[in-house]
Amino acid sequence: MLTYYEVMTTDLGLLTTAAEKWDSMAGELKKVETRYGDSVQKITMGQDWQGISVGVAHTGFAATRYEYSAAQIQAKAVAGLLRDAHTQFTDLKKRLESARDDAVKAGMTVSEQGNVAYDYAKLTSQERSAIHHDPDGESTVRAAVAKWQQHVNDCVKSVSEADQGVKIALEAVVVDSNKDILGKGDDETLDGFNAGAQGDIEVYEARNAEEIATRVNSGEKVSEADYAELSRSFRDNSSRPEFTQTFLNGMGAENTLKFTNRLNDLAYADDKAGKQKYLDLQKGLANSLANAMQDPKSRFYKDFRTELKTAGLDTYDLKVAGDAVNTVAKGHGQEVRGYQSLVTLMQRGDGYSGAFLSDLATDIRKAEDKKQGGDPDVWDLYGDYTGKGGDWFANDPLDGVLGIMGRDPAASTAYLDPGPDGKNDNLQYLLKDRDWDVTNTTSWRGNIEVDGADTAAGDNRIGLGAVVEAGATGHPAGDTSQPSDGKHSVGEARVMQHTVQLLDQGTKGDGIEANLRDPLGRALVDYAPDTHNTLTHDPRYAHVSGGQVLQDGDGGHLNVAQDSLTRVLRGVCDNPENFANLYDAERAQAARTLDGASASYGGDKDWENRTADVGMGSGVFNAIGADVVLDRRDSEKAWIDDVARYSYHGVGAPLTLIPGIGDTAQRMVDAATYEWSKDVKAEADQIANVGVAKEMGAKAQGSHDLINQWAGSRGRDPMTDSVVNYLRDQSDLHYSASRNQALADLHRGLS
Repeated sequence: MLTYYEVMTTDLGLLTTAAEKWDSMAGELKKVETRYGDSVQKITMGQDWQGISVGVAHTGFAATRYEYSAAQIQAKAVAGLLRDAHTQFTDLKKRLESARDDAVKAGMTVSEQGNVAYDYAKLTSQERSAIHHDPDGESTVRAAVAKWQQHVNDCVKSVSEADQGVKIALEAVVVDSNKDILGKGDDETLDGFNAGAQGDIEVYEARNAEEIATRVNSGEKVSEADYAELSRSFRDNSSRPEFTQTFLNGMGAENTLKFTNRLNDLAYADDKAGKQKYLDLQKGLANSLANAMQDPKSRFYKDFRTELKTAGLDTYDLKVAGDAVNTVAKGHGQEVRGYQSLVTLMQRGDGYSGAFLSDLATDIRKAEDKKQGGDPDVWDLYGDYTGKGGDWFANDPLDGVLGIMGRDPAASTAYLDPGPDGKNDNLQYLLKDRDWDVTNTTSWRGNIEVDGADTAAGDNRIGLGAVVEAGATGHPAGDTSQPSDGKHSVGEARVMQHTVQLLDQGTKGDGIEANLRDPLGRALVDYAPDTHNTLTHDPRYAHVSGGQVLQDGDGGHLNVAQDSLTRVLRGVCDNPENFANLYDAERAQAARTLDGASASYGGDKDWENRTADVGMGSGVFNAIGADVVLDRRDSEKAWIDDVARYSYHGVGAPLTLIPGIGDTAQRMVDAATYEWSKDVKAEADQIANVGVAKEMGAKAQGSHDLINQWAGSRGRDPMTDSVVNYLRDQSDLHYSASRNQALADLHRGLS
């Protein structure tokens, strides 16, 4: 381990000076080689020397000249390694110097040995006294010193680890590669100069890593030092193509998959005490794969993808799969497919190119899609991989790679977007056509095993939900950290639109799979301006032009039939958090509509139209809520209580995440009481007890609250103003009509 003092005082310029001398040596060796060829070697090429001895001499002289040539290659490679080392060390030293300077700016001192201390000398006597007498002062100082000491130490460690890589390269570059031995060329010496020498440090680190990984694959006992070196190599070089491509090219796809399987066996079965060590190696390997597969036009990318197409369908041993089948199939063994191992590995890393994710998903689909010559049962396994014992394993590789793709919105949109011509059928395949039953079942009649029907795993479609959310919204799946502006590209809008259309079952949406509801709920919140305009009969959202998305200066907009949207909303709202967030989003849009009203009531229908919108949106959501309550009478209170808990007054989506909400509209919604539970329970009771009579009289108290707050902001008393009373009545009419239509759309027949 290098020290701070050694790093800061070493003259790195000596590396380039040495590199120049090695280059000069290569030049001198070239002169010697030329003279040797023109004099000594030339003797064997004349007519004066004949017989067996001339043949022997010819071979020996050619071998000598070969070594002169190899020596030049080796010398130039050493020069290249020294320059590479200089570049790395110079950059890392600058980072250390920057860390030192930042520590000094933060009020620290850094000694020549790299020891950090608090610089009390910069303080006045009063400031020093205040720190000493403050109960927390000394502990605060100690924490700050420790933080900066760690930062400095980490920078020193980076230099030391790079030095280890240089050491590996310099030791390896002088070892004869013997690439031209045994009849392949003129090399006759097993331990001569290295004609295959390389000038990149990362190449030698990759070869060293490959050698260790190969020993791991073979089941040899690998030392802790070797594991540490392998981990360091991945950590330092997983962003460098020279390393990543050399390593993966040397391993090949098959041995790479065997390597990741072996690491999983060690982590989860053979050496659980060292689990984190093996998982860290998996992360380094996954990030290396991501780096190597960045350029789809490169020769490496094309060749490795071709290898994966074969290795991905080959079968491999993996203990989690073997152990799982032993519990259900009386000791019968089962192996996993390579693509299952690959995606399991990839889940550990990040930074994958959109092209690689799309190509991989395409190749996996081809392997399973019957219409493309695939086998729908290719991934089927016995066992449950959703619990702690196996949830790390991607038994459904397509869903797994979709989950990874969900981190990359642009890749998700490109993969799912049907396009203006509708030719891309990936969304259709995933939502409607795919066989999601990847779990084998079995039963026993005495000693006879009877296969049962395949079933879907408990984690089915989690990846699909992620890729749909990312592809439709333009943000990573599950990410609610950034406020939404409610704007979407045309491609994103097409993904959302086709998703709604494909999921609409013509019934109330009960067919939406459980694992799709939350991501769809978040996506629909992101489309709140469009869903509000659809539910309130905005003439621009009339499902025109054959159902194409709407386009304007802001991009693309969801344009679906109101009944389809209502049914999909109902399916999503089985989860109370989704109902709370979507209803909050609708109310926020209504508040924005009210906020845009003219300054005073002029009888021009502006105020009436805007309050009508409030009633219509509330009507749809109260109908949805009532329908949920009726479907789950046994757990009605639990669902309603959960909605209250998830409301924006509690722990649900904050209003800042709902698109297009200004300060005034937000204050309006914040101030409203929003007694939605009374509305929903009243509607449910009337539907159940009155037979859904058209003249149901339940009022939309939530709508009233919103209108009252808005009217108050316009200087009108909500309790006594006749105009406000009139507007509430108009809102109720639209509320009732919208509620009744929504119930009809949900197939609750009206009489």
